[in-house]
Amino acid sequence: MKRADVVELFTRLRELNPRPTTELVYTTPFELLVAVVLSAQATDVGVNKATRKLYPVANTPQAILELGEEKLKRFISTIGLFNAKAKNVIALSRILVEQYDSEVPDSREALEALPGVGRKTANVVLNTAFGHATIAVDTHIFRVANRTGLAPGKDVRAVEDKLEKVVPPEFKQDAHHWLILHGRYVCKARKPDCPNCVIRDLCRYRDKTRAE
Repeated sequence: MKRADVVELFTRLRELNPRPTTELVYTTPFELLVAVVLSAQATDVGVNKATRKLYPVANTPQAILELGEEKLKRFISTIGLFNAKAKNVIALSRILVEQYDSEVPDSREALEALPGVGRKTANVVLNTAFGHATIAVDTHIFRVANRTGLAPGKDVRAVEDKLEKVVPPEFKQDAHHWLILHGRYVCKARKPDCPNCVIRDLCRYRDKTRAE
C-alpha cells in the first residue's frame, strides 16, 4: 500500500473514532495486565463479565495471592483455559509483590518474563497502560493487515514489524486499537462488511463482499 493510502486509511479510522481504547474494563495497570492475560483465546465481553466480579474482591497482586488459586478459578471458570490462567495470574502476582513492590513494570523485558505474558500482552500493557507507541498484533490485526495490503506477513511478528515501519508516527499510539476494532466489527473473518467499510477503496482484498 502506498504511503499516501496508509495516511488516508488511518485518517479515516481516526475520524470515526478519535480516542480509541481497549474494550477490556480496567482502572489500574495491574487490572489491565490480568485482563489481557485472561483474554487469550477468549472474548473481551467474557473477560469483563469475570473481572466485574473478581476486581471488587481482589484487584492487586497481594489481594490475588491472598485469594488463592482455587478461589480465583471460581471467578474465571467461564473463561477458556481458566486453570492455566489462574496459575499464571497467581505466579505473576507473586513476582510483582516480591520483585516490583506490587507495581506492574514499564518494561517489555520485565513484562515478557512474567508467567502468561507474551509479546502481544506486553505490547497491549505498554501501549494502553503506559502510553508506548507499540502495536499488539492479534488475529483481527493480522487479518486486516493482510487483507487490506497494509502490512502483509506470514505470521504475527512479521506483521508487527511491517506495521512498525509503515504506520506514520502520528498514528502509532492508537493504530492497533483502530485496527482491532475494524477487524472485530467491519473486516470480520467470515463475512467482512465491505459495503459499509470506510477504507473499501483503499483496500486490496480481492473477495470483497457486496451489498445484499
